Amino acid sequence: MKIVRATAVAVALVASTACATTTPSSATSLRNCPELSRDLSWYGENQTALQNFIDENGSCAGAEGKPLALFDWDNTVIKNDVGDATTFWMLRNGKIRQPVRGDWTTTSRYMTSQAASALRGPGGRSAAPGKPLPTGTDAQCADEILSVYSEGETTSGASAFEGYDHRRMEPSYAWAAQLLSGYTHQEVKRFARQARAENLSAPQGTKQQVGTEQVTGWARYYPQQKNLITTLVRAGFDVRIVSASAQPVVEVWAEGVGLGPLKVIGVRSKQVGGRLTPDLADCGGAGKNSVIPYIEGKRCFVNQELLGVQGQAAFKQQPAAKRQVFGAGDSDTDVTFVGDATKMRLVVNRNKTELMCRSYHNGDGKWLVNPMFIDPKPQQAAPYACSTAGYVRPDGSKAPVLDTDGTVIPDQEDAVF
Repeated sequence: MKIVRATAVAVALVASTACATTTPSSATSLRNCPELSRDLSWYGENQTALQNFIDENGSCAGAEGKPLALFDWDNTVIKNDVGDATTFWMLRNGKIRQPVRGDWTTTSRYMTSQAASALRGPGGRSAAPGKPLPTGTDAQCADEILSVYSEGETTSGASAFEGYDHRRMEPSYAWAAQLLSGYTHQEVKRFARQARAENLSAPQGTKQQVGTEQVTGWARYYPQQKNLITTLVRAGFDVRIVSASAQPVVEVWAEGVGLGPLKVIGVRSKQVGGRLTPDLADCGGAGKNSVIPYIEGKRCFVNQELLGVQGQAAFKQQPAAKRQVFGAGDSDTDVTFVGDATKMRLVVNRNKTELMCRSYHNGDGKWLVNPMFIDPKPQQAAPYACSTAGYVRPDGSKAPVLDTDGTVIPDQEDAVF
C-alpha cells in the first residue's frame, strides 16, 4: 500500500498531541493505561494517532464520566454486511413470511405498485398470509425478493421504492428489518447466529447461491477494530454501535466484540404481541416509517437515544460538549454522525464520495483514513467529484459537498489505498 495522504492526516493529529509514537510515556506506563496491540497493522501513523487519542481522552487522562465513542458496523467493524448475511440465510432457508393479505405494500410505505405486483408472482401465491414463502426451493420467488432487496428494483428492472428522503431513509435497508415480521426478537437472533456461524466459517471469498444468483457468503471481524473497541472500553469510553442493519441481527454480531444489546442502535421494529411488525421506531417526529439510522437518521437516533434530545431538534448537530468524541464509519451513510465527533474521526476507505471528500479535505485536522483491513480497494483513478456531485440531496439529486463554513470542498485525490 502506498503511503501518501494518510501520513499527512495522521501527522496533523499527532502534532497537536503530547506523544508522537505508539510507545507509551513513562507516566502512561506507570498508570497502566490500555494500549492498542502492536501486533496488528494499521496504515501509516494511524495507530500512533489513535493511541494518543485514547491516552488523552480516556480514564488515564482523568476524563470525567465515559466519553462516547461510536462505530458503524457493516464494513467498519467487520468485512461484509450482516444484514445481507441474515437476509440471504432467510431466503435460502425459507423463513420470510407472506405479508398480511398477501399485500407487499404493507411491508414498506415506499414500495412501488410494480414491485408489489412482482412479489405477488408465482412464489408469492404459494403461501397463505403469515406463512413462510418457498424461497429455499422456488428460485423465481427467491430471485424477486433478492432483487428488490439487493438492487432496489424488480427482476424486470422496475424501481422498487420511491418517495423517500435520501438522507434519512434507505428503503432496502429498512426492508431487511421489515422482512423479519412475524418472528420474535429472540427467534431472529437465532437466525442471525446461524448465519453468523456460516459466514465466519466459510473461506474468504466464498459465494453462496440464493435463487439463481451467487451472492457473498463469508464475513470476518477486523482484528484491528475489535482491538480498538476493547481498548477504548478498557480506557473508560462508552462504546456504541450505530447501524442501518436490523437491531436483533447487530446485537448478535456485536457480541463478538464484547458489546451487549444495550450498546447497539440498529433498525428497530415495533412489536405486537411479542412479534416484530413492519412498523419501525420513529426519530425526531419525522413520521411513521420515514427514518432509520442512515445519514441524518444516524445523527437523529444518536441524539435521541444517547443524548436525550427529543423532537425535530434530534436532527440538528448538538453542542460539542454533549457530542461523541469519536466516530468511525466506511460509507456516506455514516458521514453525519462521524462528522459530529469532536476529537477524532476514523474512516475506512470504500471509495464513498461524500465521506472521502470530507475526510481527505480534513478541514479541522481530525480525520483519519485507513484502507479496508481485508481486501483493500485499489486507488480510485479519478478524483472524487466533491465540487460538483458529491452530496446527495433529500430528493436524491446531486450537489457540491460543502465544508462546515459553507465553502465548496475541492475535488479530492484518492490517496489512502
